[in-house]
Amino acid sequence: MSKTKIVFYANEKGESLLLPYFDIWPKKVVDKFYVRIERLEELGHELKRPEADFLRDGIYELRVRHIKVNYRILYFFSGKIAVLYDGLTKEKIVPPKYINRAIAAKESFDKNPTKHTYEAEDNEN
Repeated sequence: MSKTKIVFYANEKGESLLLPYFDIWPKKVVDKFYVRIERLEELGHELKRPEADFLRDGIYELRVRHIKVNYRILYFFSGKIAVLYDGLTKEKIVPPKYINRAIAAKESFDKNPTKHTYEAEDNEN
């Protein structure tokens, strides 16, 4: 099985909605998400609960629970690419407004993947 390419979604300003969460979520949560992302790269669509789950309309979630808080990364597939879209914490369900935004992001990405693929700024000399 070939690996799934992982990219971060970029909004109209070229910014990642997800990456700022990695600075504010607990380190243990971020570390677990890195493992989940590696598993997503390895397994693609085959990644299932408890690590990931299908929500609806092509939108999935990577799942981490830490100290009774449910952390989620919403993502979608575009061909053989898994696009990491946004992060959130939730109680029982992912609110529909988050899924609807992810669906719109998927449509934008599918129309113009280059424009909506986040490119990290290289600040190193």
